[in-house]
Amino acid sequence: MKATIGLIMLLLSAGAYGQLFKCIGKDGRIEYASQCPPGARQEATGIKSTLSSPAPNSAAPQKSLAEQDAEFRKRMTERQEAQAKEAKKVAEAEQRRRACDDARAYLKNLQAGNRIVRVDPKTGERIYLEDAQYSTEIAVAQRSVDTNCK
Repeated sequence: MKATIGLIMLLLSAGAYGQLFKCIGKDGRIEYASQCPPGARQEATGIKSTLSSPAPNSAAPQKSLAEQDAEFRKRMTERQEAQAKEAKKVAEAEQRRRACDDARAYLKNLQAGNRIVRVDPKTGERIYLEDAQYSTEIAVAQRSVDTNCK
């Protein structure tokens, strides 16, 4: 008895395999069904309904959960590395800009003849730049500007 019912169910399920159609009624109403009602225009959608597994030569087989998780972690690591690299690049650009601004300001102060003070590392005393040292210091500052402001 159970075998007979199983055989009937198997035969009925074979009929479930079929084409899905787009049915457009006279009033413009769109329905999707395996059979269109009378008076409706029928268009093929290319979608096949099936209860069985996909054919072996179809798209790539499903990956296991562990493989999907490993790929996700790899993508996240790559994304984090790219973000870190971009942040480092932005920080370096900001540092170069700051160094350029400082070098230009120092050169401008030298060219204006402002008093330049340095601290002696041994004694901690302030030492003012001599007038004779300005020309060499301007040359050094100009090289610094050329180096930092590209």
